[in-house]
Amino acid sequence: MIGDEELKAKRNGASDGHTPEMELAETPLLPPGYYVPKSRWTHPSTRMRELLETEPYLFGPGIYDPFGAQLVMYHGFKAVYFSGYSFAIGHLGTTDMDMYSSVEIADGARRTVSALRKFQLTMAVGDPEKGIAPRHLDIPPVIVDMDGGYGNIFNVQRTTELYVNAGVAAAHIEDQVLPKRCGHIGGKALIPVNEMVGKLRMARSVADDLGNRDFVLIARTDGLSAVDAPESSRGMTLAIERGLRYMDTGIPDLLWCEFPTSDREPVETFAQEIRKRFPEARFAFNWSSSFKWYKDPNPTTFAELGEMGFKFLFITLGGQHATGHGLSNLLRDMAEGQEQGYIALQRKEWEEGGDYPTRSHHFFSRVPYHHVVGKLYDAARLGVEFVEDLPEDKVV
Repeated sequence: MIGDEELKAKRNGASDGHTPEMELAETPLLPPGYYVPKSRWTHPSTRMRELLETEPYLFGPGIYDPFGAQLVMYHGFKAVYFSGYSFAIGHLGTTDMDMYSSVEIADGARRTVSALRKFQLTMAVGDPEKGIAPRHLDIPPVIVDMDGGYGNIFNVQRTTELYVNAGVAAAHIEDQVLPKRCGHIGGKALIPVNEMVGKLRMARSVADDLGNRDFVLIARTDGLSAVDAPESSRGMTLAIERGLRYMDTGIPDLLWCEFPTSDREPVETFAQEIRKRFPEARFAFNWSSSFKWYKDPNPTTFAELGEMGFKFLFITLGGQHATGHGLSNLLRDMAEGQEQGYIALQRKEWEEGGDYPTRSHHFFSRVPYHHVVGKLYDAARLGVEFVEDLPEDKVV
C-alpha cells in the first residue's frame, strides 16, 4: 500500500522508471489503497499499436511460457514474443516443424496473457509483511506465432478466434507449405500467393468480426531461401515480389522477410525495395539466435533496424537459450559439488545489488498477493500468516 504523496508521485511518473503519462487506478481485485496502471484496461492490440507509433522500435524477448513472460514484464520490456520454435522445444521437446496444433499454442498464449494480468496485481501488492514496496508495471502486449495457420483458411479462422479471445495482441502468418518448418531449416516450399492472401484475409475478418479491429497482423515470407515455389523467380526477387503482393492487399500491419544470414545488405535491400511502393511500410525482424552474432565484427543493432523501418524486433529462441545456459550451469555444478552447487546459485541470487525476483518463489508466485486478497474476501485459511514462527533468515 502506498501513501498519498507517493501515490501522487507515481501518478506523475516520478518512480518505477515510467513516463509522466502513467496513471494509476484502483481495481476490484485489490483492497482499497492498492493501485494498478490504467493501461490495464487498454486492449493489448491497441496498446501495441500505440507503442509502434511512439517507440523507435518495439522489442519482444522470445519466450514460451507464462513464467518467462512474467520475467520479461518484471524487467520492463514493452512486448512479449511467444515463439513457436521455443514452444515446440518447451512444450514437446522437438524441433519447429508443425509438431504441435493450433489449440496447443493458443492455450499456451491464453495462459500467458492471463498470467501477465495476474502478475500486475502481484507486483502492485508487493510484500507488505517484508516491507517490499509495490511496483506498478504495464502489461506488455503478447505477439504469437501462428506458423502457416495450421491448415487451410478454416484452420486460420479457428486459430485467430482462439488468439483474439485469449487477449493476444498480434500474430504472424507465413507463406510456407504445410507442414512448415523453421525458417532456418532447409527444404522450405511456398504456397501460392492467392492462398496466403486468403489466410491473411480470413485472419483480418475474424478479428474484425470479434470486435478487435486493432488486432495486429504480420505477414511473413520465406521467399528469400525457399527451394520450391509456384513462381520461377528465387531469392531476393521472389521475397520482394511476395512482400509487395501481400502489402497490396492492405492487410498486413507489418511485413516480415525471414533472412537466412545476419548480413546487412539483404535486409537493407528488402526494406528499400518494399518502401519504393509503400513508403510507410513497417517491418518485423527476427534478430535470430541461429546467427553467430558474437562473431560478427559489426552486428546490426536494434536502433539501426528501427531507423530502416523495422518496428517490431524479437529473438525467437532468446529465452530458451538463456534457460538452457542457466540450468546447465546449475546441473553441472550440482553434478560436481552436490548441495554446494545449489548453495552457489543462492549466493548469486541473494548477493547485494542483485535483482532476481525469482530468488523468492514466495514473492514471485504470489503468496503475498493471496495473503492480502484472502483477507479482503474472507477466504478460509487464506490471509493467515503461516511462516510467522520462522526466523527471518529462513523465510523464503
